[in-house]
Amino acid sequence: MSHKRVHFAFGAYGIISANNKLLVIGKNAGPYVKRYDLPGGSLDEGESLSEAVVREVREETGLETLHFQQLGTISFIYPWTYQHFTWNNHVCTFYLIDDYSGTPRIKNEQFIGQDAIGSKWKDIEDLNLENSSPLVLKAKEFILLKKFVATDTKYTHWNVLH
Repeated sequence: MSHKRVHFAFGAYGIISANNKLLVIGKNAGPYVKRYDLPGGSLDEGESLSEAVVREVREETGLETLHFQQLGTISFIYPWTYQHFTWNNHVCTFYLIDDYSGTPRIKNEQFIGQDAIGSKWKDIEDLNLENSSPLVLKAKEFILLKKFVATDTKYTHWNVLH
């Protein structure tokens, strides 16, 4: 029996921005470890996309989502050595969260499966390939262009920070 070489991940992610800043989370595991990422993640069993993004945003930032709209779904493919896999195919459904209540949590309660260490506002111009996940770069593009470009991205090199 042959092993698949490509790891498949799927999730729903929220873009929350104001005053040329993006709300990002820090990661302590996975291919985006030690980088900024968007709040979001995998769907729980039986959960819809919109339920998942609302729950993940609450878990990772402490914010309650009041209004959002789906922007689109794209994939990011890049080399990642994980278990027996050599590539990661991360399929992401993006949501613009344009109304919410609460104040973003700086530090998250840690539990099994929680890979977000807290949230913070970052200036758009400070987000780049060295410090951010591909999802954050897509959110930056969306904010700057004021439109969602539904183009898949393949990185031939991806450095997982340690």
